Amino acid sequence: MRPLTDKDIRGSFVNCSKGEASRLPLPRDLAERPWDDLDFLGWRDPGAPDRSYLVVERDGRPVGVSLRFPPPQRGFLQRSMCALCLTGHPRGGVSLMTARKAGAAGREGNSVGLYMCTDLACSLYLRGKKVPESGARFEESLTLEEQIARTTGNLFAFLDKLYA
Repeated sequence: MRPLTDKDIRGSFVNCSKGEASRLPLPRDLAERPWDDLDFLGWRDPGAPDRSYLVVERDGRPVGVSLRFPPPQRGFLQRSMCALCLTGHPRGGVSLMTARKAGAAGREGNSVGLYMCTDLACSLYLRGKKVPESGARFEESLTLEEQIARTTGNLFAFLDKLYA
C-alpha cells in the first residue's frame, strides 16, 4: 500500500459525512507505519473504544470506512476466525465490525457487518510480522500473494455491500 496523508485519509470515507471525517482521530504514527507490508490501513479510536476505521486502495484511490463494534462479551466462543485474513484468535481477538451503508441506505440506519481481527492487523498476521495470542496462524498451502489476494477480495466484497 502506498503511504497516505491526512488529507487522503479524511477524503476517503464513504459512509460518514465530511464533517464526521474531518473530526475523526487519525493514527499519530502514520510516518512509522510499515506501508510496504500493509494491504489496508486500520486503526482503533483511542477515545471511543467501540470505533475503528479502515482505508484501502481500490481502483487507484483510497476508500475509507468507519466501523463500530461491541465490547467483547463473555459467551461460548473460545476461539474465532477473522473473515478477511482467516487468522484464528482466542476470545476478544475477533469482533463483529459493522459499517453504516453509504448514501441514503446508511442515513436510514442500514448497516453491514463482518467478523474481523479486532486490531485490524490482518496484513501483519498474513506476513508473520505479528503473531496472534494463540501463538500461530493455521498453516496454509496458498502462497503469500494468494493469501493477500484472498484477503483483499474478502475486503472488497465487504465494501461492495456498503453500496448495495
